[in-house]
Amino acid sequence: MNAAQRNRHASLLRASGFEDGPALTLQSTDGDIPQGRELSFAWLSGTVMTGLTSVLLMGAALYVSFQGQDTFSTAYKALQLAAPKIEQRVVDSTAKSSRVRPVAATRSDLEIVEASIRQVVDGREIIRNQPFTRLRATLATTATNLSADAPAYDPVAILNATQPLQAVALDLNADVYGTDVDGEVAVRQADMPLTFVPPTAVTDQVAADFVRGMAEATFYTEDAPPTLAYAALGPSLSDLAKQDDAVTANGIAENVTVVPKTTLGGDTGPARTERFLTVREIGPLSDTLIRNGFTSAQVAMVQNTLANLIPATGLPAGIRLRILYGPLTSGSNSLVPYRMSIYRPEGAQGDPHIATVALSDNGQYVVGLQPDWVEFPQEDIEQINVGNLPTVYRSIWETGRKHDLDDETIQRIVGMFAYDVDMTKRISAGDTIDILETQDSPDAKPELLYVALTLSGTKRQLYRFATEDGTVDFYDPDGETGKRFLNRRPLEGGGTLRSRFGYRVHPIFHTRKLHTGVDLAAKSGTPIYAAGDGVISYYRWQSGYGNKIEVQHVNGYETAYGHLSRFVDGLGVGSKVRQGQVIGYVGSTGQSTGPHLHFEILINGNLVDPLSVKLPKDNVLAAQYKDSFRQTMAQIDELMARNDATPVKVADAH
Repeated sequence: MNAAQRNRHASLLRASGFEDGPALTLQSTDGDIPQGRELSFAWLSGTVMTGLTSVLLMGAALYVSFQGQDTFSTAYKALQLAAPKIEQRVVDSTAKSSRVRPVAATRSDLEIVEASIRQVVDGREIIRNQPFTRLRATLATTATNLSADAPAYDPVAILNATQPLQAVALDLNADVYGTDVDGEVAVRQADMPLTFVPPTAVTDQVAADFVRGMAEATFYTEDAPPTLAYAALGPSLSDLAKQDDAVTANGIAENVTVVPKTTLGGDTGPARTERFLTVREIGPLSDTLIRNGFTSAQVAMVQNTLANLIPATGLPAGIRLRILYGPLTSGSNSLVPYRMSIYRPEGAQGDPHIATVALSDNGQYVVGLQPDWVEFPQEDIEQINVGNLPTVYRSIWETGRKHDLDDETIQRIVGMFAYDVDMTKRISAGDTIDILETQDSPDAKPELLYVALTLSGTKRQLYRFATEDGTVDFYDPDGETGKRFLNRRPLEGGGTLRSRFGYRVHPIFHTRKLHTGVDLAAKSGTPIYAAGDGVISYYRWQSGYGNKIEVQHVNGYETAYGHLSRFVDGLGVGSKVRQGQVIGYVGSTGQSTGPHLHFEILINGNLVDPLSVKLPKDNVLAAQYKDSFRQTMAQIDELMARNDATPVKVADAH
């Protein structure tokens, strides 16, 4: 750069206000007042300290105001409270997403039906009306505090719950005189007098004409189908296939596991679900809240908050409720009510929205703003988050307590189906349960008569039946009890399924090979039970299996238990064990990556899938009771199908 260019640049810099001043200095105390080119360490330090102090004070104030909680803005973030928008119509108010959550209609019909029954009292045969409680309900798709204290899943407890009862069964007779009886009717049976001659109902001539017409229609008419025939043997499988070229042979596939297609939850945030229901009859607000997952303490808070808005007599019929549920803490198995909104009956005058209560950060229910409006359905529905679907075990407990079943009855229902159903699997939306029991009275508690469980489209029915010795048990339509010869998950709590039967990549050797059983993970030291009655045939270490037990059962069945941490003292080869007896404890011995039970079932020396193999029933009804059992089934089926003109409603379990 030459001299002329340097002068031109200097002129431009001066014109822009640039000054060629001295360098910055730290000597701020040389003069009376610090100059513009000097720095003050005291001033800088004071400014920084003031800022830090302000931040600390504001942080402490916020911490105290939130009472030490580490999650803030729950009411806004989780509840998404918004200003009232009565005119707005939206589809999903629980999440701002284009994906619509699945919606399932929930059914909850609890009714009283009456039928005449026959009993022998003091040697007299009495016919009287008996009320029965009939429940038809959808299995709960949300696990709330209502079932949070349900006992842990335990096969031994299930064995105890499914033992036969000793009671006097009712003799149902729903068709006595074709109508219900008033009061009680005493029946006395006597021999027919020898002099009694019944009147003739059909003359000889009418009978002869009937026989002649039948014969002519059978043998002398070209196109008429035969009306008389012999009892031929059943068609073979090939004969069935020839009926229609387009139709294949039908049958029942045994030892086949049907796995329904499941959808994983798409939300990564808190799994929320919302319930819409209508109060069918007037009743206390507390009853409705408890049946829908509110604890007693939460009910008291809600009632105090809504004291001036809800009548003292309770919620009138037609009132609509909208309840939003979510987890209280991360990883919680139970959902708590985040928000509840109350709306007037359809067509009522005034603002449809009455009040909303929401759970605040400090665990109190306070008055909240109305959520975005949605059209209330005619039937009760629940928006489902598939990640919230409970296990079959938890859902049965939730549904039973919602409908005021006692814990003993719920435990028995679980035990009746535990051998056929994997209680640790999640339910599917729309699964149902039907129950029939005698009505509660001051003299006797309700007696369970019938239970039907429908899971993934498969219906299982069990009927109560009493034999001559007074033993009462529950049998399926084929006269077999729900109890199985072997338990499929023989350890305390049932364990967590980690690996199924079949070919897999070995977790240690990383080669593809057959997994000969199922792996049920549990804590080290968890008791392991004998899957069925039998004799121990192997009771020591085996390479790969670690500590291993083998039990021989009748009819060619054998079970094996591997990776035990230790055996039970006093047992050995030749020891007889009973179903449910502790024989060892969960461990990780042998070739194992963690504590679990490796469980195998062999039939005539062949390995089978323990979770899907068809197992024989533990007890079958004797042939002498078949006719009586079929009559009992018909009577119970009639009560379940009865549609009285004016059924007596007990409650809608809302």
